[in-house]
Amino acid sequence: MKDFLRILRRFMPPYKRELIFSFAFNILSALMNVLSFALIVPILNILFKINEDTYEFLPWISPDATTIFQKVESVMEVAQNNFYYLSANYIEQYGASSILFILALALVGMTLVKVGVTYLSSFFLIPIRTGVVRDIRNQINDKILSLPLSFFSEERKGDIIGRMTGDVGEVENSIMSSLDMLFKNPILILVYFTTMLVISWQLTIFVLVLLPVSGFIMGRVGKTLKRQSTEAQEKWGELMAQIEETLGGLRIIKAFNAEKKVAGRFHKGGDDLRRMSNKINRRQQLAHPMSEFLGTLTIAIVLWYGGNLILGHDASITASSFMFYLVMFYSIINPAKEFSKSAYAIQKGLASMVRIDKILAAESNITDPENPVQIPFNDKIEYKGVWFKYQNNWVLQDINLIIPKGKTIALVGQSGSGKSTMVDLLPRFYDVDKGEILIDGVNVRDAKIVDLRSLMGNVNQEAILFNDTFFNNITFGVDSATMDDVVEAAKIANAHDFIVGTENGYDTNIGDRGGKLSGGQRQRVSIARAILKNPQILILDEATSALDTESERLVQEALENLMRNRTTIVIAHRLSTIKTADEICVMHEGRIVERGHHNELYDLNGYYRKLCDMQQF
Repeated sequence: MKDFLRILRRFMPPYKRELIFSFAFNILSALMNVLSFALIVPILNILFKINEDTYEFLPWISPDATTIFQKVESVMEVAQNNFYYLSANYIEQYGASSILFILALALVGMTLVKVGVTYLSSFFLIPIRTGVVRDIRNQINDKILSLPLSFFSEERKGDIIGRMTGDVGEVENSIMSSLDMLFKNPILILVYFTTMLVISWQLTIFVLVLLPVSGFIMGRVGKTLKRQSTEAQEKWGELMAQIEETLGGLRIIKAFNAEKKVAGRFHKGGDDLRRMSNKINRRQQLAHPMSEFLGTLTIAIVLWYGGNLILGHDASITASSFMFYLVMFYSIINPAKEFSKSAYAIQKGLASMVRIDKILAAESNITDPENPVQIPFNDKIEYKGVWFKYQNNWVLQDINLIIPKGKTIALVGQSGSGKSTMVDLLPRFYDVDKGEILIDGVNVRDAKIVDLRSLMGNVNQEAILFNDTFFNNITFGVDSATMDDVVEAAKIANAHDFIVGTENGYDTNIGDRGGKLSGGQRQRVSIARAILKNPQILILDEATSALDTESERLVQEALENLMRNRTTIVIAHRLSTIKTADEICVMHEGRIVERGHHNELYDLNGYYRKLCDMQQF
């Protein structure tokens, strides 16, 4: 219950108005329910002629009543007396059948009001439920966008998707659907219990002894449900990860005839999830029959005890009042059963909320400084004694490099030498462990992240495009661009001709990750996006390594247009593309081992010469 209330405190504040209205209508609903059933007592007395007493009209408050409790008790006794007095007079004039007709109409009218206010209580509860679920989804999405790349290198994308879908859905179906437990059922239970206490305190005390016993038995059944639900949600996340991997690797799966292997792995995971779900759902379904049996057993015991009270010589309760008491007691059983069912469902939802909180509670070490400094970038970029590691081993060791504004610096070396890591540190995708990176003498950690990254544009080996139109992909991150700006950028990137050749031109959808385009076309759209942003610093990460010769020629021409008069850092495997760089830095095992122009490095007969010879350059 503590965890449930903590979740409500986190997400309920925006919905205070709806909460107050729902709470108020729930109270009205409970009171109308009691009043409508209270009419059963006089109806039974009239039908069976139980009450033959003679009544006189009494003043509403006894002069002997001094305390508030005495006054309330006095008003209730007088109200009952006067009701029977007026009923007796009406029966004498018009007959018993007419008073029965009036009471029946009153019962229907009060029931109509009761169901109306019950609907209104749910009417105001629904926006709370849907709003909280929407807020959780938005918070997860915003958190994912704010977390550093290092978080996702340790988490599987499919598992994260599973938390946004399966876990949030479980929270909606369990915790949010159980809001009645807190805002309706307790009110009904309290009002019905108070009514039972007024009718017969002896009988109610007897009931109080029975209820904790049944509650303890049901609590024992649901104790392990939360742990089992956590395991099931983790298994669901694993399956989502497998689906994501399968969709991304279909070409390789088919090429290596691995369909059976992948299918077998998925089927095994599905079987495990099914077994877990069977245990959870069977235990959850046990809640209703168990609570029903225990409720019936309790009613039977109450019937026995109450019957003894009526049949005793000093009867403390009349037969008609006992019938009303049983109605109230039976009415309290349903919200009590819903309470127990909600408790089971909440355990499942809390297990999902724990997995969601692993994302929401994750802390980002890439943050803005308290007093950010503006970076003008008029002079140079400097890597000064930079060391970095992802986990245990150093990926970069004592990197010292100066990149003058307007110059092109190329990073070459074997895979794993630290080239991509080095450029990822500049826009603070990661932070250095030792040393510092300066732009015009200002540490990049001292600038706002958005200001720092606005200086830079990226073109990667794999063109990252979105399932949208050419126009929206090229203007991605640039809000004020016009169609003329987009067309100009596409022409510079050698992309305009094939774009206008498509069905709807710049309004043509390019498919998931640009799947409708060739590799060279995707790369040129990516370059057009960088051209439109017009960054001062350009980062090219093996932008032509995955292309054929013809596409590489067009892309290289587009890159040369993009690089003109910009500070550029190029990562290249094809050494033919960086011959004209102002300086080439050769990296080996996280260090810069050679630097200089192409001819100088080639004549050194060192690492660079070996790389050139391997490519038959």
